[in-house]
Amino acid sequence: MNPASPIYIISKGRHESRLTSRTLERLGVPYLIVVEEQEREKYASVIDPKKILVLDPQYQHDYDAFDDLGETKSKGSGPARNFVWDHAASKGAAWYWIMDDNINGFFRFNKNMKIPVGDGAIFLAMEDFVQRYTNVAMAGPNYFMFASRKAKGPPFTPNTRVYSCNLIRTDSPYRWRGRYNEDTDLSIRMLKDKWVTILFNAFLQFKMTTQTMKGGNTDTLYKDGTLEKSKMLVQMHPDVAKLAWRFGRPHHYVDYRSFKDNALRRRTDVEISGKVNNYGMVLKRLKGV
Repeated sequence: MNPASPIYIISKGRHESRLTSRTLERLGVPYLIVVEEQEREKYASVIDPKKILVLDPQYQHDYDAFDDLGETKSKGSGPARNFVWDHAASKGAAWYWIMDDNINGFFRFNKNMKIPVGDGAIFLAMEDFVQRYTNVAMAGPNYFMFASRKAKGPPFTPNTRVYSCNLIRTDSPYRWRGRYNEDTDLSIRMLKDKWVTILFNAFLQFKMTTQTMKGGNTDTLYKDGTLEKSKMLVQMHPDVAKLAWRFGRPHHYVDYRSFKDNALRRRTDVEISGKVNNYGMVLKRLKGV
């Protein structure tokens, strides 16, 4: 019941906590973790070295940070994200998963219950769904904290941002960019080009709140707060993004309503009728979670 697409974790300064790695190990889901050369030994002391990929530093030099600071400041996780994209494509993967390193569990959300999953069936289910369509570029599970148990909602939301746990088509004509908010920027660029994104509410990730854990971008990019990263997104997309005060700090607000008409296009070689569909054993397994 494991996903068919490769899973990559990008990590920095979190070999001790390694929440996402621990989560996938617990679920029995295979993965690779991308780290910088100077941290390889630390990660290899707690993770099977066969699961470790070392980031090619050329990706850091070549990365489009979307500012004039050059290498005077960390370029964030974007370089590792592009490294992962190219690595997956080089292995012939049509899709790949890329995950932040601070996800502390995955859940099935059904009938007002958030149930911890016990294996990788939810990833396979999400892969199965998006591959029924020709124009989905990216998908992923919603945040645990954004799914209310006291309100009705759809199993997925189309045409919005996908954060922290992304399933991406390797053949979509994009790469990550920006020192900050690279996930929001990628989502918006895809949507502007009429691709569809899928945010699953039926499947959730328990991601730790930004700036609450040591390591990652907390110790580099976000130590001075979130104003700069919010301003950059507004510079990237002034037509849909604006500055706002949210969650007790400066933040960005993106109006996704202009993308509401991006319609899913069903593959003609996939037939789904009545109660019979090609989730097969995936659905049967999820019912027992």
